[in-house]
Amino acid sequence: MKTRVGILYGGKSPEHNVSLSTAMAVMNAMDKNKFDVIPIYITTEGQWIKGERLTGTITEVKQLQFQSDAKAMIPVALNQVPVLADDKNQHPSEMDANKESETAIDVIFPLLHGPNGEDGTVQGLLEILNVPYVGNGVLASAVGMDKVVMKNLFAQAGLRQAKYVAFTKRDWSKDEEAAYDQVERKLGYPCFVKPANAGSSVGITKCKQRADLKTAFIEAFKYDRKIIVEEAIVGREIEIGVIGNDEPICSVVGEIIPKKEFYDYQAKYEDGNTELIIPAQVTEEQYETIKQMAITAFKALDLSGLVRADFFLAEDGTVYINEINTMPGFTPYSMFPLLWKHSGVSYPELIERLIQLAIERHEEKQTITYTFEK
Repeated sequence: MKTRVGILYGGKSPEHNVSLSTAMAVMNAMDKNKFDVIPIYITTEGQWIKGERLTGTITEVKQLQFQSDAKAMIPVALNQVPVLADDKNQHPSEMDANKESETAIDVIFPLLHGPNGEDGTVQGLLEILNVPYVGNGVLASAVGMDKVVMKNLFAQAGLRQAKYVAFTKRDWSKDEEAAYDQVERKLGYPCFVKPANAGSSVGITKCKQRADLKTAFIEAFKYDRKIIVEEAIVGREIEIGVIGNDEPICSVVGEIIPKKEFYDYQAKYEDGNTELIIPAQVTEEQYETIKQMAITAFKALDLSGLVRADFFLAEDGTVYINEINTMPGFTPYSMFPLLWKHSGVSYPELIERLIQLAIERHEEKQTITYTFEK
């Protein structure tokens, strides 16, 4: 019997369009002899729309038009999520609640990037519904999205990283000059200003002098109420892929060589003005250091399924962890799948492994029993 996989994509996030491209690539790559693929699109307004079972390939992901329905904004259970039966009938119906029916879903593959998808919110809903899902759990997803909390846990785990300071919008607005003084005193220039909760290099600015800070703070606060400022590490940008649950394994390493000043959103998704080198030229000792730091981070944040860990390799050979991404770019041309391709795991096989890891983790959770006092 085929495994019925719900592909969850779109979402209320600045990275909505990135998710559409990712979902199209994954749905096309999945082995239709092993999987029934069921698209579930989340609009930018938060409405969930289920499509027909996918039997062939698709050439584009269309943002479906639908009639407004207030109940659609707050799905209280997966078998009550409003769906579209087909393109002609746009009146919401309901998914079949019978787990034995042909329309039931065995596992969800959330291909959501950024807030309201990669940050533990959707993962929490799926936990409540007791539905297996690919990727990291609630805590790991939330921590992986919040750069400040992530870096605090890295520090507690003894991982070497760049110096950083954080600010809330309220604290900054009370005394802007004090915030800039703190940046200069603790970090100096150049430095990077980033939203604490955003991915894909959204809202990031490189600052070379105080005049840059005000503009950078305003830009970052467009995307979050909390921002982080990091010292700039001069060196190479190295990335590694990790998959697994309790026994994670690592891919080869890759290197990003942006032709712009840094690897921003446009370089990632729009102008293609970036070179990826896989495998990266590092020594065996450097690779082992990167691998062990990635696994330490994986366990410290209680990650599962998949993660891409990003590092800086300084000119003197020192390795610094930068951040982890709990739902990295996942098209066949993204760094994470390419790292695994060069490690001997094809794109379809990688998808299949992640689905199996999700089912294994869910089955383990079912062995946990709770005792309630009468």
